[in-house]
Amino acid sequence: MLKIVKSSLLIAASTIAFSNIAQADDINDALANICTIVEADDKGELRKKMRRVQSDYRLKLHDYYSGISCGGQSLIRTALSSNAVEVGTLMVKKMPSKVLQTPEADGKTLQAWIAEQGLQSSPISEELNSRI
Repeated sequence: MLKIVKSSLLIAASTIAFSNIAQADDINDALANICTIVEADDKGELRKKMRRVQSDYRLKLHDYYSGISCGGQSLIRTALSSNAVEVGTLMVKKMPSKVLQTPEADGKTLQAWIAEQGLQSSPISEELNSRI
């Protein structure tokens, strides 16, 4: 009897562990081409992708924003570099202002990076300044 209980618990635990791994792979697949969407400035496709991820995995943009890197840059930095105004302003509007003020992987905030790159005249930068 005790062996059956132990076996059942072991099977249940391993099933939960494998389902979490499978879900992480599914999220990665769902977000696979988000960098291409941002670079192409395809606002409609980005909205669809964000809606799909939110409905399937209950994740909002700020939940997965820091985990995505496009050529070593964050999504908003990629939008600024690619002059993807529509997508960049959408992301700035969807992100909490607290997240927009935190330093990114290189230790620089978005505002500091924008000043360093000379992109202060960008509409994305203007939207960022109005949100912060």
